[in-house]
Amino acid sequence: MSAATYPEQTRFALREGVTCLTTPAGAVLLNPPRNVKLTGLAAGQLQALKTLNQGPSTVAEMASGASDAEVNGLMDRLTDGGWLAVTVRDGGRDLYTLRPFGQPSARPTAVPWAAGMSKFAVLHRDSEGFVLEHPKAWCDLRIHDPRLLAILDGLGAADSTLPIAVKTQFAEDLLWGGFFVADPSAEEREFRTRSWSAPDLWFHRRSTLGERTVTWEHFGPTKWAKGQFPQPVARKVSYPGEPVALPVPDLAAIRSGDPSFTAVLEDRVSTRAFDDANPITADQLSELLYRTARTKGSTVPSEGEELLSRPYPSGGGVYELELYPVVRNVAGLEPGMYHYDSFDHVLRPVAATDSPAVTRLLKSTSATLSQGAEPQVLLIMAARSGRVMWTYEQVAYASILKHVGVLMQTLYLAATAMNLGACAQGFGDTAAFNAAAGVDELEECSVGSMIIGSPAPR
Repeated sequence: MSAATYPEQTRFALREGVTCLTTPAGAVLLNPPRNVKLTGLAAGQLQALKTLNQGPSTVAEMASGASDAEVNGLMDRLTDGGWLAVTVRDGGRDLYTLRPFGQPSARPTAVPWAAGMSKFAVLHRDSEGFVLEHPKAWCDLRIHDPRLLAILDGLGAADSTLPIAVKTQFAEDLLWGGFFVADPSAEEREFRTRSWSAPDLWFHRRSTLGERTVTWEHFGPTKWAKGQFPQPVARKVSYPGEPVALPVPDLAAIRSGDPSFTAVLEDRVSTRAFDDANPITADQLSELLYRTARTKGSTVPSEGEELLSRPYPSGGGVYELELYPVVRNVAGLEPGMYHYDSFDHVLRPVAATDSPAVTRLLKSTSATLSQGAEPQVLLIMAARSGRVMWTYEQVAYASILKHVGVLMQTLYLAATAMNLGACAQGFGDTAAFNAAAGVDELEECSVGSMIIGSPAPR
């Protein structure tokens, strides 16, 4: 669809972040790191760019002193290059807006009748209304007129009160933007598209740099919340009840007695069978927790901000992960769910072992262990997400999962050095954790778990 065939009331605007510099010899479009020179422009086209610099304009408003054909040709060139946001209007009302953030694909020649919305496209509301997004699109499409929503279900579902030209044009722009695909069923027949779920592809695209995100303005460790919200405290409020004191291991003796690093790396395995007749001891669990997850110290880099140090790395020093040992069979320790207080190196009771939520947590491991056994210890990793989200934009949850990975490896290696068995889980019962721990999922959520215990004899 060219500028000439959009409704006359359609408004064009420089997309967000674009600057247009005009000179008597031409113009330069700047959107770092991208820029393009426009040469050979007629006087009327230069005037059109100056008008565009003042704000959204129609072709008629930009064509003062030039022919519509000259301005339409320039608008086509800029729209196809991804330099303009286009708000399609008809009957005195805004219908929808194409907001580019990348390089547009080639325009479609026609829309197949079978065309429909891609499984990866997502329609949601924000402060400005409805917006349609796709992780592989070059633009977002903002819907102003709710009558257009029916077309998202296919051309056959279009509102009869909309002009045919508007419906056709909207469908073409949906296909052009990547929100529609010519044959939606093909996304389920082809491995490359069927293998990706919509949440996975969205998560991948939204937590990485790319066409949508090319600067650090709202990406990464921006500390966006500083000055607006207090940083969530570094130390979780303690659970009530008498804490269980844990012995502090002798790290000097451990340094001299541990196997070599290479031996630990080479010997590490995932253990799925455990020796319940000779379970892990409370002292061993204490040593494992101390070696991998204790809080070694804290710093205050600025007022209202506290960072920590633990044996494993954590982005920005925020250390949002909390450990919850769910104990079923540990020599010298009562069964139940505990929270590991990494500051005081104690276990604080959280829930009884026979509570329905704790029972569900233990049952969720049956697919991981041999013959559906239950673990001696299920070590749940929970994220107090605000610690990360206060600092990071877009990559916060991705950072949490990276932290889970490095903590899992730290636990694996320490357990191997101690002749303990360990096995990471690829899933967990998040609802059961929230019920057992008594926490709001938006403030603290289960993000990983490992099974720990004494390995069965080989």
